[in-house]
Order: sequence, then structure tokens, then C-alpha cells
Amino acid sequence: SRKRRYNIVEQDHRFIKGRIYSMLGFKSFQTAMSILNGVEAMHMIKKEQINLQDQSVQNQNIFSNQLFGLTA
Repeated sequence: SRKRRYNIVEQDHRFIKGRIYSMLGFKSFQTAMSILNGVEAMHMIKKEQINLQDQSVQNQNIFSNQLFGLTA
């Protein structure tokens, strides 16, 4: 239902908001953005929104490169 989806989004937002407050001292936007991308990736893996265990090392590298914008 719509209410349940909103609660799921709020739970994710609460987690990220807590991380952002602890990172307000970063000097550059680029540093903060790359740290938050890493935190988000770890959160996705922890919540099993993505399963990397069954993937090859190459596919795991592709996932992380796409997430951090490292692909050409």
C-alpha cells in the first residue's frame, strides 16, 4: 500500500540523514558525495537490496564502478 511504501522510504531517509549530520565538516562537495555513495552502497548490501554474493568478481566490480561513476 501507499502508506507502507512511504514508511520504507522514511526508514532509508532516516538512516542517511543520520550519516549526513556526522559528515557536515567535509571541505568539498566531491568528498562528501563519494563518501555518501559508499555509505549508500553498504546500506543497500546490508538490506539485501542487491545480492553480490552470487555474482562474479567482474560483476561486483561493474556494480561498484557504476555506483561511483567510474565507468567510461
